[in-house]
Amino acid sequence: MLTFSLQSGSNGNSIYVEAGDVRLLFDAGISGRQAEQRMRVHKRQILDVDAVIISHDHADHVRCAGVYQRKFKLPIYMTRRTHHAIYCNLGPINDVRYFKSGERLWFDGVTVHTIKTPHDAADGVAFIVEHDGRRLGIFTDLGHPFDELRSRLSTLHALYIESNYDPDMLETGPYPRPLKDRIKGKHGHISNLEAAQLLHSCARKLKWAAISHLSEQNNHPELAMDTHRRLIGKKLPIYLASRYDVSRIMKI
Repeated sequence: MLTFSLQSGSNGNSIYVEAGDVRLLFDAGISGRQAEQRMRVHKRQILDVDAVIISHDHADHVRCAGVYQRKFKLPIYMTRRTHHAIYCNLGPINDVRYFKSGERLWFDGVTVHTIKTPHDAADGVAFIVEHDGRRLGIFTDLGHPFDELRSRLSTLHALYIESNYDPDMLETGPYPRPLKDRIKGKHGHISNLEAAQLLHSCARKLKWAAISHLSEQNNHPELAMDTHRRLIGKKLPIYLASRYDVSRIMKI
């Protein structure tokens, strides 16, 4: 199994996973042109993707799903509640395939486990991609470190994990108080420290982790990395899923 992030942040999200003969995109928050260009960096073609799987209804994860379906003829998987809650205009989508949060999806030997999250979306999910005994987690927009998240982390061999904000930067930053409270509340995002604590206490089998969905206003990549290194040390490789560019290829 291999993977790379096309982009990760409030400005748009999409993650590519390749397992056996299956090619999947998780979320469609960047333009079709960007997705094409960034996949070509690693010699992949978006037309070869088997499915686009949407985590939740927020625009930075779904706003280009209609383009991916119409332009590239890719099937779009999402929950019915997510589809009904999308407020941005996706245009006509002719191939939507519904699943329920908590269900599994199957693609030619690849299992995608969906895990309901407490993020403030209509029906948000995180994902575990399983193939040939390997398990990759895609855990962003989490809300808070809920119990099922901890138990699932212990089964993973690699993961993307939200490391959204630094508490001091959030508190002293420009956001209005209601938005600050939403971000750090039970239905918002998890901080650098919370993500690092989860990795330190729960992720026993990990070969690597990629910190993801970093805030532009309330975080810095160096600060997020330093927080994780301080708690975890140097034994676990930690990569960055950038807000602005495609990541390296990471293998499991």
